[in-house]
Amino acid sequence: MSDSHHGVTVGGAADEKPSIELPDGGPPAGLQSLDLTVGDGAEVPARATVTVHYVGVSWTNGGAEFDASWDRGETISFGLNQVISGWTEGIPGMKVGGRRLLIIPPDMGYGASSPTPAIAPNDTLVFVVDLVDVR
Repeated sequence: MSDSHHGVTVGGAADEKPSIELPDGGPPAGLQSLDLTVGDGAEVPARATVTVHYVGVSWTNGGAEFDASWDRGETISFGLNQVISGWTEGIPGMKVGGRRLLIIPPDMGYGASSPTPAIAPNDTLVFVVDLVDVR
């Protein structure tokens, strides 16, 4: 099953690593936070600590994956105050069991100072996030 949002196509079952395909052309403006699956568990408040599975791809590099917790075989937990602002603002309101697409503009990502060559300077980041737990 796959759905297209802002031209971004996400495939894969709920309990497996999603696939992400980007459209041709430029990214949408501003932060896009779109529920692909609405969870039925606890809702994430601002500044919560979340446990997630995620895949991240680079818009500039044609959808090349730069990171995925799925590939490490384990979820990751972090405080929403410890991450890029696209996550800080894009994750609250999710519910446990949900899957959300985040399209994060450069000013809410890494801007000009990318932490890895897999992310271009001033890149738009695309994540599919599965919320496993919140506390």
